[in-house]
Amino acid sequence: MTKTMKITYTAIFAAIAAVLMYFEFPLPFMPPFLKVDLSGAAILIGAFIFGIGPAIMMILIKDLIHVTQTQTGGSGELQDFILLALFVIVAVSVYKRYHTRKGAIIGCLLGTLVMSVAGMATNYLFIIPFYSKVMMMPLDAIFGACAAVNPHISGMSTYLLIGVLPFNIVKGGLITFITVIVYKKLSVFIKSKQFDLHRHTETAK
Repeated sequence: MTKTMKITYTAIFAAIAAVLMYFEFPLPFMPPFLKVDLSGAAILIGAFIFGIGPAIMMILIKDLIHVTQTQTGGSGELQDFILLALFVIVAVSVYKRYHTRKGAIIGCLLGTLVMSVAGMATNYLFIIPFYSKVMMMPLDAIFGACAAVNPHISGMSTYLLIGVLPFNIVKGGLITFITVIVYKKLSVFIKSKQFDLHRHTETAK
């Protein structure tokens, strides 16, 4: 694949992911500001086809687009970039080593695990404190809003264990499911287009 084609597809996948990010939905009993969107599926499919570098660019582009309309002071977009980047790096690294459907699934599952653990760490270390400061919302108010949805959430530890952790596991599972279904067909389609372009170029010569 030529550099121009890779750049073009990177932009296309980033645009698709940016659009998908607007279609977010909450999960039952989860903190109200944790919402699932399926932009990660477009990114992961792109990562499997084009590699880690272009996928990181896709994430950066779509989060920069959304940060201009952020409702979280940028903390949601920052978290999205960090966690999706980790997911992609782990999943694609495993898939490159074991280039099979099973390898892709294992990579996605490990990526989900890493994303889920990292989500707890980043929320504890800087995402929640940053959100609290930028949105001028005390921690008690944040956890109070969570308790209104799930009364078992009473502070940082319960927020992380029964909020952030299961949320990212579910999100990673959905991304994995969609990717496993769509990836192969889309990969074959893109490669066929690449072959057609190469054949037409050779014929023109």
